[in-house]
Amino acid sequence: MRKGFSRRRFSAGLVASPLAMALSGRAGAAWNNVETPPVFQHIDAARIAPLAPRAHTFPTAQVRLDEGPFLQAQRWNAGYIKRIDPDRLLHTFRLTAGLPSAAKPLGGWEDPTCELRGHFTGHYLSACALAWAATGDADTLTRGNRLVSALAECQQALKLDGYLAAFPVSLFDRLAVGAQVWAPFYTYHKIFNGMLDMHELADNAQALAVARGMAQWSDHWTAERGEQDMQAVVLEIEFGGMNDALYRLAAVTGDAHWITVGDRFTKKRVFEPLASRKDQLRGLHMNTHVPQVIGAARRHAMTGDQRFGDVASFFWQTVTTARSYATGGASNNEHWLTEPNHLAREWDSGHDHQECCCSYNMLKLGTHLFARAPDPAIADYYERNLINHRLGTMQPETGLTTYFLSLAPAAWKTWGTEDSTFWCCNGSALEDFSTFNRMIYAHDDTGVWVNLFIASQLDWAEHGVRLRQTTNFPAEAHTRITIEASGPAPWTLRLRMPSWLADGAQVRVNGKLLEALSAPGSYLEIRRRWQAGDRVEMTMPMQTRWEVFPDRPDVGALVHGPVVLAQHLPLGMIPADLMHEHGPMVDKVAAPVAPAALPRDAVVRLVPVSGQPLHFTTEVAGQVVDLRPVNACRERYSVYNRIV
Repeated sequence: MRKGFSRRRFSAGLVASPLAMALSGRAGAAWNNVETPPVFQHIDAARIAPLAPRAHTFPTAQVRLDEGPFLQAQRWNAGYIKRIDPDRLLHTFRLTAGLPSAAKPLGGWEDPTCELRGHFTGHYLSACALAWAATGDADTLTRGNRLVSALAECQQALKLDGYLAAFPVSLFDRLAVGAQVWAPFYTYHKIFNGMLDMHELADNAQALAVARGMAQWSDHWTAERGEQDMQAVVLEIEFGGMNDALYRLAAVTGDAHWITVGDRFTKKRVFEPLASRKDQLRGLHMNTHVPQVIGAARRHAMTGDQRFGDVASFFWQTVTTARSYATGGASNNEHWLTEPNHLAREWDSGHDHQECCCSYNMLKLGTHLFARAPDPAIADYYERNLINHRLGTMQPETGLTTYFLSLAPAAWKTWGTEDSTFWCCNGSALEDFSTFNRMIYAHDDTGVWVNLFIASQLDWAEHGVRLRQTTNFPAEAHTRITIEASGPAPWTLRLRMPSWLADGAQVRVNGKLLEALSAPGSYLEIRRRWQAGDRVEMTMPMQTRWEVFPDRPDVGALVHGPVVLAQHLPLGMIPADLMHEHGPMVDKVAAPVAPAALPRDAVVRLVPVSGQPLHFTTEVAGQVVDLRPVNACRERYSVYNRIV
């Protein structure tokens, strides 16, 4: 999201006609190719045919984390939420609305002169709502409600047809004529989305009223632009998930008009090849487009329009299989720089790998797609990204977070600050670290999926089911599910058998070993009339393997089960200012110890370090190499190794 990046240089597309979308739902069907209106036609609510999801994630309040690394990170994140002064977040909103403010201005991307100011406040609204739902912490609810009330006053004072931002509407005037401007709709979306979260998760009716006003202004502003101007000018600039937020509003209000407005943010140049299963992502800015695809997934679920489903499915497939590193992250310098399956070239093109916003949005997209088709491969990816990328990007105790998780040799982690950075990834992390309970479990009418091995409690109140998962995974390759309550009817427990499982996996029900297990990369289904006190224990052997680049098999990452191992190296002397850059400037500070090339048979020569789970050593040419999970590396590290 750094301003110097060329995110404004995207080729234009055409907005898809809502009428054409309603009439045609087949893969590869022609999108509206006319260059002049009419395009933005009303969609009759009666024509919406929502798809019945095959799986439902549980409402956040029904899943609670127990002690473990995820709960610890959630608490650190909550601590940072509570250290931020809401009046400082409101400062530029109040000044823009002509209201008084004596608060000390924030710095970085919330500085009063920054064109992205206000974006973090939107993330903060979402984070308060998510933290309240995930933990029941009343302080986060109070903070969120206070912000909603104050922002509603700003919206009213502005008297601009529902407009609400921390910058004047003149930024949108510049956007409309193609003048240089830094992503006003991106920031607008964060605030809009925060209001929707406060309504849906915290039951704040005023937040919905504010969101309606913001949508009304968006409707009028976009309706004044022709199709060509929207696509050739407006949608060249990053606009976040405006389509997704407007579709959300349609679902919340039952008003299909907001689908029409959301469709104005359809970027045909990107969506059309995806719908035809063509990867033409090279050169695109990753996080500009993942939120748009989340919108496509939502629109497919809401209307049954298969083209949007095809966009989301193929995008997920190509990014997770042909464009993702071993850690689950993707891109370099925030962009897809190569054709698919050319990861080595992309990896070697710079040191700013894996923008954290991208991983945040990929996890959101995976949740949508799992609801449509509960595929264990989605949960496998989710686990990989969660363990290796997300857990590794928060500074212990402080709750401060990174922008990139670099995969450059001898990289280090750089951190945002308390009040002088406010990068986009600091904002998305504020939300992300409140959603660790989102995908642990899912359900249909017949049972529960156990997707993630995270210490937690589930209350499936509708079926009278309560269960607790006790685990120290991945430090221990074992988990236990204890049924604490169950109704009289039988139901199915579906245990994910991870694709990385080694030989010797075991599942016991009340101490009795199951003789037959499902294959790795599937779900083991256990259907019975469960009773309080029943327990299911699962042992998941891990083995270490190389995951090499398809275009350079002599470079690879060591992966133990789902855990990516990295060479741990001394930090050395790094200037303090470089510790707070967007990413590590490895070309400016030489490593005191260079990463070692590793032998191909290192996978069978690793020696576990006693008392330190997932910590190994191996000897190379008389040198002891320290290997530990990348999420635990606090100094320099190297994930990808030259293999000799």
